[in-house]
Amino acid sequence: MDWLKHPQRPYLAAHRGVSGGNIPCNSEAAFRAAMAQGADIIELDVTKARDGTLFVFHPGMEHAHLTSPLPLRLLKKSGVLRRRYGNQDRAETVYGVMLLDDALELLRGRCIVNIDKFWTAPEAITACIRRHGMADDVLIKTSSAPHDLSAVEAVAPDLPFVVMARSPKDAQAAARRRLNFVGVEALFKTGDAPVASEAFIAAQHERGRFLWGNAIVYNRRDVISAGHTDDAAVTGDPDFGWGWFRDRGFDVVQTDWLLAAKTYFEGTK
Repeated sequence: MDWLKHPQRPYLAAHRGVSGGNIPCNSEAAFRAAMAQGADIIELDVTKARDGTLFVFHPGMEHAHLTSPLPLRLLKKSGVLRRRYGNQDRAETVYGVMLLDDALELLRGRCIVNIDKFWTAPEAITACIRRHGMADDVLIKTSSAPHDLSAVEAVAPDLPFVVMARSPKDAQAAARRRLNFVGVEALFKTGDAPVASEAFIAAQHERGRFLWGNAIVYNRRDVISAGHTDDAAVTGDPDFGWGWFRDRGFDVVQTDWLLAAKTYFEGTK
């Protein structure tokens, strides 16, 4: 992917856009905020309603982000469109759940779109991507489980694919498939884990693949970046929180603090 060649800093992925205050994650407002702050990549989640309609929403997080906990997968399109996000105080906002079609149309030509939860509806999501002419402007991502890789191989072998890897074997599994395998999302508990090693990163670079690291903290019990996090960065140690990824050779850093991370990277070498 030409856009990832020789960056002056790691490319920054806005986790579910930029949210906070009254702006909910995965919403149109969050995506507009991310674009305004200069996101290189915007990550979004996909969930499927009962009638097959694709929405931008993290499956299973209704209790946290919406004013009603009823799962979207149980609703038809009209029911989902009536739902409203809550803000950080769980007060109702004006923001509704966005159709994937509308999100792709909004973001087309403005940034790379990382579509998470691709495995929930690979055929339908692929059709949506193609409908918007974005086959070269997305990153789809799954685990290295055989059924996930087979699904991508069957319906989207040409789309830029990123594998989630907790060990080098996960990357090897993806490499054996007929996929447009462009990157590795490394998930690691310690800084000396094989998937975070300089040798592994160099080997992926030699094969033309990029390394994606996560500064986000999704669940404190599931450590995915050895403590190199947004939390560490914004509470006083950005060199440890964010700079470590650059120094180790990561090409992409996913963050919930986009503007602060961008300011840090642009002010340091």
